[in-house]
Amino acid sequence: MPLASVTPDHSFADFVEVEVQEIESMLRQIKPSTCALDPLPSFLIKCNTSALSPLITTIINCSLRSGHVPSTLKTALIKPHLKKHNLNPQDLASYRPISNLPFLSKVLEKVVAGQLHDHLSTYSLYEKFQSGFRLAHSTETALVRVTNDLLVASDQGSPSLLILLDLTAAFDTVDHNILLHRLQYNIGLSSTVLDWFKSFLAGRTEYVVLEDAKSRPHFVTCGVPQGSVLGPTLFNIYMLPLGHIIGKHGMSFHCYADDTQLYLHTDPTSTSAPSALIACLEETKAWLAENFLQLNASKTEAILIGTPHQLKSSPISAISLSDFSIPLSSSVRNLGVIFDPHLSFEHHIQNLCKISFFHLKNISKLRPTLSPSDAEKLVHAFVSSRLDYCNALLVGIPAKSLLKLQHVQNTAARILTRTPKHAHITPVLRNLHWLPITKCIQYKICLLAYQCIHGHAPDYLSELLTLRTISRQLRSTNTNLLCTPRSNLRTMGDRAFQTAAPELWNTLP
Repeated sequence: MPLASVTPDHSFADFVEVEVQEIESMLRQIKPSTCALDPLPSFLIKCNTSALSPLITTIINCSLRSGHVPSTLKTALIKPHLKKHNLNPQDLASYRPISNLPFLSKVLEKVVAGQLHDHLSTYSLYEKFQSGFRLAHSTETALVRVTNDLLVASDQGSPSLLILLDLTAAFDTVDHNILLHRLQYNIGLSSTVLDWFKSFLAGRTEYVVLEDAKSRPHFVTCGVPQGSVLGPTLFNIYMLPLGHIIGKHGMSFHCYADDTQLYLHTDPTSTSAPSALIACLEETKAWLAENFLQLNASKTEAILIGTPHQLKSSPISAISLSDFSIPLSSSVRNLGVIFDPHLSFEHHIQNLCKISFFHLKNISKLRPTLSPSDAEKLVHAFVSSRLDYCNALLVGIPAKSLLKLQHVQNTAARILTRTPKHAHITPVLRNLHWLPITKCIQYKICLLAYQCIHGHAPDYLSELLTLRTISRQLRSTNTNLLCTPRSNLRTMGDRAFQTAAPELWNTLP
């Protein structure tokens, strides 16, 4: 489904040349990642930034002016990475091809990506519900919006069907001609800028390195390089029409790069999936095929979400399409969070505790040989980061579930500080400056509310909150209070972000 062409006012024809100071600042901030293709290690470039910045600036500006990318910056060294530790290492499908690119190519791409982002933002060309690789967007903001909609629908009496689409090697099958067409007619790229992207995509080569073995160079005829700076943004642009297709059928959706989820509120007494959902999935499947993207039917999942009463009265057991059927699951993994039919997150918490205690057991064995700072790094890397990940979704869940997570945090604090098992833990947490789990969740909700109020959050979250209008303003009046919508169920509507955020925000002093 083609998108309408942008108006001439949206044209992006020429790059803005960069100054030496910009490149110098970028070189100091960019993470050193030496590639075997680099003539000298990236850390040496960073150590000699002042001397090398003028030369690098000249090379980059020459590329921006001419609309040409040097061939030496278009060769990738592919190092296969196992997608999950429990996959079969003998199966090639178990690996993700990560491109290791020359350091200078990353600097050039970073300059171009910044100017492309400015163009997309200025003219609102981003897909609103695409959260992948965008400033102020994350998996957490995406899931907060999705769970908000699911909880509100259930609170109003309607269960929802959530479908998680799985694409096979999506980044590797992007058609260059289709991508260039979208860049020109949908995004407004023209002249030198369009020529630059044509040069960027054309004539790319790659070879695979595995231990000491190296393959012959191979010409890349499709796909955007995983591991590149521009790759994710180009993929998001490639997927733009999909949002129009889904919206046309009245479906809600959210994307994070190639992870797409659709959801639709249903009639609790319906015996089959809504016809609008079937039509949407069929058209989505056809569009993916036309754009050289493959839907992996075996890994596409669906789940029905609602209250126990709503789910008990719903006879839907599968979503039947023309060539395959999607059975309803009892739980699905959505961007790293396990969803269950009641959004209680019990399975997610159980899994989180199991993994955390496994790592804490290993850390405790090493603790006598570790310095406090090294031990803290390990605890944060393997435990605290997991407790904090998407914890905004846990607002309002039963206290007994949160106690399990609190036990994990308490154990981590004891191991880190070598505190005896029966010693009081509250002073230990205070000395570590660790908020208890419940307070961490409330803090995250208030932080997101603050970002929404001050324009630092995605539009799809900000639109859920409304500042309270005050007819008569006094000197002591708090003008940042939020309207609290009414809800019916404590276990559903009260937990939605649009309700929980105002409740917590308005109680702040």
